[in-house]
Amino acid sequence: AMGIFEETAPMVFRNNKLSRYLGRDEPQSVRATILMHNSEAMSRPWFEQLEAGIRSGTPPFRLSHDQDLFGYLDCHADFDRLFSEAMDSVESLAGDGFATDMDWSRFDRIIDVGGSRGSKAMAILKRHPKLSALVVDRPQVVTEAQRYWAHHPTAGADRLRFQAADLFAAIPPATGPGDIYLLSAVLHGFDDADCIRALQRTREAIGSSGARAAILEMVVPERGADIASASFDMQMFVGCRGRERTLSEWKALIQAGGLMLEELVRLRSLGSILVLRPG
Repeated sequence: AMGIFEETAPMVFRNNKLSRYLGRDEPQSVRATILMHNSEAMSRPWFEQLEAGIRSGTPPFRLSHDQDLFGYLDCHADFDRLFSEAMDSVESLAGDGFATDMDWSRFDRIIDVGGSRGSKAMAILKRHPKLSALVVDRPQVVTEAQRYWAHHPTAGADRLRFQAADLFAAIPPATGPGDIYLLSAVLHGFDDADCIRALQRTREAIGSSGARAAILEMVVPERGADIASASFDMQMFVGCRGRERTLSEWKALIQAGGLMLEELVRLRSLGSILVLRPG
């Protein structure tokens, strides 16, 4: 009835143009994202603890599982793998504007913080053969990513490197003005205090190198709410302590983190890229 499948005869169904994106072998598959958001782990907080979470200000995920999302991921390897696959499908869901609408050619290396398997970095590398990328994430994510690329060789993968690090402790330092840190859909998962900590660690990693940072996030209207931003905002609340933010809210956090907004790139697809330099 919603147009996701096609009925070819009474009670006989097949995939149509829309539902083929649920397939494992579809290049633009969103299968992992659908499975992750409809898993028991992610569904129970919505059904069981939404009202309690709103009343108390505590993320419903924590109320349902007695631990935060990333602590849960550390303890549940299968769900962690599904979560990483879902994070890697951002191009399928949101389009490739992050790779095409910004001039990445002015840089030499992307340091993709929280980059999971590095699919976003790879999408940029494929369009810019002189670029290299270092993907930084949790140790188990890095191990899984290296295993994945070993079994899925593709053009540009030789320019992709991985390193385990903790964003709240320290991340690899920049080596020069040709470096740019990429934090894609990372900060919206944090509350304001953790956002500032993450930005401060990024500022420390930049040092006096002249490197830049790029935040890929939604920038929601200062007033009112559209259904897309409201839906993302609710998902951030249910799963963690994060939220979507307005431009003025982003600017305040960026300044508190020791950085300043240099350029705002509004993507033709979902989201914007905020390019930062030391303040």
